[in-house]
Amino acid sequence: MGLFGKLTAQIEIKSDGDLFHQVFRHTPHHVSGKSPDLVQGCDLHEGEWGTVGSIICWSYTDDGKQKIEKEIVEAIDEENKTITLKVIEGNLLEHYKSFVIGIHVDTKGETNFVTWVLEYEKLHEDIEDPILFLAYLIKVTKDIETHHLKI
Repeated sequence: MGLFGKLTAQIEIKSDGDLFHQVFRHTPHHVSGKSPDLVQGCDLHEGEWGTVGSIICWSYTDDGKQKIEKEIVEAIDEENKTITLKVIEGNLLEHYKSFVIGIHVDTKGETNFVTWVLEYEKLHEDIEDPILFLAYLIKVTKDIETHHLKI
């Protein structure tokens, strides 16, 4: 078993893919209104919303525990609807030396897919792969989808 890992999950959404991408690019601070049981807030610490180099901090509840993650926006590809976030502080770094989160929205005809990619390096071999965190992100995705379908 190695220290480096990559997990990927793709989920079909019925809501608009472009809208989903825009939420994470320009208005991540609105996610708490779309998934209030899981996300309590997202604050801008440096830069501007939707720009590479910006630093954002998430307050969230995972597995019944209050957590935080501070991330730097490493890349945004508007054409391919991808965003790359590198965790620079927070609960995930208690278990991982590095942690990068990728979000990709793909539209095929009338169908939209959200793909989450987690790339990480564990601090040591006894650390579990972040499968539960990936499941958490899928729940947030479903909450955002449900919110958008109500509008």
